[in-house]
Amino acid sequence: MADRKSEESGVLGEPKDLITDFDPPKPPKRNKYAFACAMLASMTSVLLGYDIGVMSGAQKFIERDLHLNDLQIQFLVGSLNLYSLVGSAAAGRTSDWLGRRYTIVFAGAIFFVGAILMGFATNYAFLMVGRFVAGVGVGYALMIAPVYTAEVSPASARGFLTSFPEVFINAGILLGYVSNYAFSHLSDHLAWRFMLGVGAIPSVFLALGVLGMPESPRWLIMQGRLRDAKIVLDKTSDSLEESKLRLADIKEAAGIPEDCNDDIVKVSNHSHGKGIWKELLIHPTPTVRHILMAAVGIHFFQQASGIDAVVLYSPRIFEKAGIVKDTPQLLATIAVGFVKTMFILVATFLLDRVGRRPLLLSSVAGMIISLMSLGVVLTIIDNSTQKIPWAIALCIAMILSYVAFFSIGMGPITWVYSSEIFPLRLRAQGCSMGVAMNRVVSGVIGMTFLSLSKAITTGGAFFLFTGVAVVGFVFFYTLFPETQGKNLEEVEQVFGTFFRWRSRQAELDRKKEMTQD
Repeated sequence: MADRKSEESGVLGEPKDLITDFDPPKPPKRNKYAFACAMLASMTSVLLGYDIGVMSGAQKFIERDLHLNDLQIQFLVGSLNLYSLVGSAAAGRTSDWLGRRYTIVFAGAIFFVGAILMGFATNYAFLMVGRFVAGVGVGYALMIAPVYTAEVSPASARGFLTSFPEVFINAGILLGYVSNYAFSHLSDHLAWRFMLGVGAIPSVFLALGVLGMPESPRWLIMQGRLRDAKIVLDKTSDSLEESKLRLADIKEAAGIPEDCNDDIVKVSNHSHGKGIWKELLIHPTPTVRHILMAAVGIHFFQQASGIDAVVLYSPRIFEKAGIVKDTPQLLATIAVGFVKTMFILVATFLLDRVGRRPLLLSSVAGMIISLMSLGVVLTIIDNSTQKIPWAIALCIAMILSYVAFFSIGMGPITWVYSSEIFPLRLRAQGCSMGVAMNRVVSGVIGMTFLSLSKAITTGGAFFLFTGVAVVGFVFFYTLFPETQGKNLEEVEQVFGTFFRWRSRQAELDRKKEMTQD
């Protein structure tokens, strides 16, 4: 019996061990600490989303209460995006100085003041002052939330976690739409003031919540605080081996010797951001030029394809389609916010499984079809003398289809991609340039859509957005390498060959296979 047991555990047990050796490795469990950090940081994006959503409905009440014309409304709606340039331009240097965490707190405090000023505004000029202050806070939040999230995320979940800012922008938009409906039954004088002023409440809780987060490990290393950075990396990595690799990569990028393990070290001035703008704009290497083109380009096409025209002016688009009463317009707008939020949640689970490129290209292709169809339907309605029920239904369906396709790819990938491709030394300033482009184009769309619709019709405006989306599809297909699963410090190796990035990727894959063998 003993011999038989020995035989079973030896000879018969051996094949089991061999079979086990060939089993695929189990994927790492979701890092709950990194998840919590990313969620807290990204919740700051609720501020922008709320302002976008609430202004889509509040503008009608403001227009009637303050007796404004279309030009004043356009400037009111779109100006916050231009004002946010001040915040995003300053956020890069502020985040390198104060740290990522306190920059997020600062963003919430600024937005709080702006929301209070807008809620108590007595005239158009007062309201515009509040818009300026809130816009600065939005600019800070837009730039720093994706940067912080990318810097605390392990490679296995970076796409999932860095899509959180877009998730919370959409959640904020939905909250803004719901706020529109909730306060729409008040008088015009009170309705828009409550809609805008309520935005101050979440900023307080967000700022307090962020204080419980750790500082970014990359920022800590830039300050020479290796011990503190190692503690954060151990908590936010999937394993201690990954933590050591991330630490080594960041130390190399910051110019710290690999064998240096002191708790606190002195970091060269170059790592603190001096000469960054020269390296980005005046004397960029081919790699930096390619990265900058990709980051700024994706932010341009995200906004130039018309998403803010739909989100900011959806009640007016529904009115053009034939829905004339306030309550049905606002309910249809809530449906837009709901669909955007649901599909962005789907996207978060696909980013690290499907990859950036397939999702992005599928998303833009769907947007092109939806925009083209929307342009055709609105043109039919515009040239009809009577109400066409099927056209109204198709118009609503195409708007919902457009925001669904946008949210499943173009929306989150813009923030994920641009925050993960810059090398450490250029990340804060590089991301601020992408955000600046995003806000400029968004501001232009917001401040010209009504005038554009009058000049070439609403359907014509969506045909224009279709053309932009087609150009964007070609741009993404030819110039955008896949970044799924790559360490942040490895991503830049794929860039620099522009249209020949595929051959570069294949070369890197061959080298990786040879190293593993």
